[in-house]
Parts: sequence; C-alpha cells; structure tokens
Amino acid sequence: MTDREALFEAALESLPEAAALLDADGQFVFWNCAAEAITGYSKMEIISRPVPASLAVLLAEPASVNGVPVAGVAGSTRKALFVARHKLGHELQTIAHCTSLRDAGGEWIGTAIRFHLAQRLVAFSNGASETEEVEANRVDFEERLHLEFDDFARGGPPFGILWISVDQAKELRKTHGAAACHAMREKVRHALAQGLRPGEQIGSWGDVEFLVITHERTLDTLTSHAQTLVGLARVADFRWWGDRVSVTVSVGAGQVECADGNALDELLERTRCAMEASNLAGGNRATLAARGSVCSQS
Repeated sequence: MTDREALFEAALESLPEAAALLDADGQFVFWNCAAEAITGYSKMEIISRPVPASLAVLLAEPASVNGVPVAGVAGSTRKALFVARHKLGHELQTIAHCTSLRDAGGEWIGTAIRFHLAQRLVAFSNGASETEEVEANRVDFEERLHLEFDDFARGGPPFGILWISVDQAKELRKTHGAAACHAMREKVRHALAQGLRPGEQIGSWGDVEFLVITHERTLDTLTSHAQTLVGLARVADFRWWGDRVSVTVSVGAGQVECADGNALDELLERTRCAMEASNLAGGNRATLAARGSVCSQS
C-alpha cells in the first residue's frame, strides 16, 4: 500500500459514520470500524464477499424507500432512509448517502456509501448536542428499568443489572477529542450487543457508560455473563486515524433483592460501586455487587 493509499484509508477509518467502498463488480473493498459497529458485520465478513441480504437495501436506488422520498443532491449522490438489518436480526433505520465513482475518463468504477443510524440524525437535526442525546437515552432507559422493576414487584421474574464503563474513555477524550470518544462508545456498544441474551437490553447511561438489563437467574451465571461481555469489549478492534486503540471495560453486576420502594435505587448504587471497584483494580474485569449494602458517592 502506498503512503497516499494509507492516508486515504486512515481518513475513512477515522470517520464517526460508517463508510464503505464497492468496486465495479459490486463487492465491498473497504468497510470501516463505524460500519462494523452499526451493522455487526466485521471486515472479514464483508470485504470481497457477497453482500449480505440484510444489507443489500443500502445498494438500492429507489425514488423512495419505505415511503420516505429520496432527497437528491447535486451530482451523482443520492440520499435516503433505509431499513437494513443488524447481523443479530434487529432492524437498523439508517440514513445512507451513495455516490457513484468515476475515473478521469468518466467511466464508472464503483460506489462510495456513507451511512449512520437515523435516530442520531433526528437527535442532531433537532438541535440536540451529543450530551443532550446521551441524557435523552438515559431517561428512556430509566423508564425501561422502572417497568422491569414494577413487573418484578407484581411477582415477575427477578432481574439483574450490568453497569459497564469504558476504561480508556477519559484518556482518549483528552488525547483525541470528543469525536474519538463518541466513536469508541458506539464501537463498544455494538461489540457488547453481540453478547446479549434474547430479551436483554442495553442502554446509554452516560458519555461512556452503559447498563444492561439481564434475567440471569443465579449470581454465578450473572457473573459469567458479565465476564463474557468484558471479553467481547477487549477484542473490539477500534482504530482512530490509523492507530489501534486498546479497549477494555469495567463491569459491576448486581441482582434485585426485594420489591420495596428503595430496592431499585439500591441495586443501581450497588452495581455502580462494583463497576468502580473493577476500574480501581485496573479495569478489564467484572465485579459482583455486594449484597445488601451500598457505598458512598464518589
């Protein structure tokens, strides 16, 4: 690879939105980390291989998609809302920009695609900052937590919480800026999503923190599940401007103990303390929350 090619690849790799390149034969020749994070498909599963049926919609050229008109822009670029599917099967509402690529003689040589989740576009098009978007996600997930607890209080199954924090986040924000931190958060989120059990949910709980609602029935299986997610985050291949950045997480795991009015707040506090214990021990690990006790605010 020439220095110029390496520079172009590093620039595309650093984009916070997904970027892909297809050659004239319709095969992907480039697929960046953001594309991996959004779709769940790794480079090895995409490059030089047939396009997965769940992503084929990104290559379409309709006048409208799912009833949403295509917004044409100057040149040969088209923009539309597409509903693709994640590798795990759930729907992905994405905004895709597809541009035809031609050589100096005007011959078509391939296609460039940029895409990102439609929810992100809606948040920012409404003037919301990244901080406001994170806060909105937290409010939404708090509602899910209360619904889960209410179900438990009415005799439903017990549930647990995994409180997850990215160990390198503060240092990355300091050295590379907020955009790098945001890209890492999305990479970790989608890496963790690959290890979730059916029916589990993951939600943002801060700039670089997540909560997972889980229904593991014993503390042993809860701890084992938390350790699996630690491993998934560790092998996430995150790159920024061509540099590979190691990613690890600290996890606190706790299970609801009773259905009284303070039980949910206590569960959150116990799992937060356990997460902080994991972080203070060097990160890259999971800690089971102490039963029946909480720690002071740090």
